[in-house]
Amino acid sequence: MTLNLSSRFTRRNMVIGSAAVFAAAPLARFGIVSAQTEYTAPDNIDEISGSFEADGSSTVGPLTEAVIEEFAAVASGITITNGISGSGGGFKRFVTGETAISNASRPIAEDEVALAAENGIGFYQLDVAYDGITVVVNAENDWVDSLTVEQLQQLWSADGGIVNWSDINPDWPAEPIELYGPGADSGTFDYFNEAILGDDVAVRTDYIPSEDDNVLVQGVIGSVNALGYFGFAYFVENQDSLRAVPIDGGNGPVEPSIETIGDGSYAPLSRSLFIYVNAEMLQSDPALQEFVRFYLAMSDDLAVDVGYIALPEEALAEEQTKLEGAISGEVAPDSDAGGATPEASPAA
Repeated sequence: MTLNLSSRFTRRNMVIGSAAVFAAAPLARFGIVSAQTEYTAPDNIDEISGSFEADGSSTVGPLTEAVIEEFAAVASGITITNGISGSGGGFKRFVTGETAISNASRPIAEDEVALAAENGIGFYQLDVAYDGITVVVNAENDWVDSLTVEQLQQLWSADGGIVNWSDINPDWPAEPIELYGPGADSGTFDYFNEAILGDDVAVRTDYIPSEDDNVLVQGVIGSVNALGYFGFAYFVENQDSLRAVPIDGGNGPVEPSIETIGDGSYAPLSRSLFIYVNAEMLQSDPALQEFVRFYLAMSDDLAVDVGYIALPEEALAEEQTKLEGAISGEVAPDSDAGGATPEASPAA
């Protein structure tokens, strides 16, 4: 069975929700056309059965859910559940062997690698898409034209002293800023803090946190004085009610877009998105093997469809080659080297 995704999709219709079902990002307005991708199922696909679980990032979760939805039409005997507990929450389960796949919007941390080793859990890291963390304000906010990395650091640091908009720029209103951001179990939280605050600056705690990006979206939509950040796809789906803030990383303000995230010029908030796969399960479970093959084969179309940026063709081919080597055991697990930390974007 050969599945040609490009001939089947124009736009998906799903609903954003904490159960990881995601509304299609209207990327047609960006002029995005993904390359044709084919997946060839083995002759015995109808005989393969089993069940396993994925959990983790609220950013990667919608992509994994989209893959699960399409895979069900190919392999009806395989059942996959997908949770959203944040990258950190997903890794907590993954390093004990509770889940087969961990969705992650950041690389696995050293302490998580150590816990996996203690529990005898080997793993492979696979890149599946690119994303840009998007800083947003309410669509009616007409004063914030851009923010520098230094201003973001001052805004989000515990001792930055920012309460009102006028504390950032005296020409802006003397009104309190309502801040919304991911919770501590979120990979987006970790990546943003590392990129903006660094290792030595504590993040402020007087903001409204949630691992559910929909809560953050609705919070910013609900107040002209609100500011928040989350994955690019959530902005695209709600851009009639939100406005993305261009970020100046040192070379002038850059607005997040398919192009600027893909070429790395939206810095420093462009990033890779991953799935981590349990090595032993991958090498022993045909159901998991076939699902991950399907995931990579369809990721270029589905990433765009959900609202992220597809891997370049060469990078995707490298991940597929790595997967086949992982399944055969010819490629050592990434856990053997203490995990992997890839580049943030194709041009980073």
